[in-house]
Amino acid sequence: MTSPVSAAASVNRDSVAAARHLARWLGLAATPTFAIMALLTAVLGGGQADMLCSAGHGSVLAGMVPMYLLMSAFHSAAWFRLIAERRRGGEAS
Repeated sequence: MTSPVSAAASVNRDSVAAARHLARWLGLAATPTFAIMALLTAVLGGGQADMLCSAGHGSVLAGMVPMYLLMSAFHSAAWFRLIAERRRGGEAS
């Protein structure tokens, strides 16, 4: 018979593993999401939000499109980690 303490520890380990799995997938989802947002903003126009972000007065990074591209680049670490794991044969977690 399983003791309540070991059963609780098992559930806790399972929930931690599930949370890590979810966090990994959210990290992978961020890069393409921001890239798509940059593309849609560039094609459809940013509207009022672009005017708010263009307060940089001539800055190269002014506007929503550069902001989304930067956010996509900053979140790309999860993709590089996945590629590195695949090249090593999936050893790391």
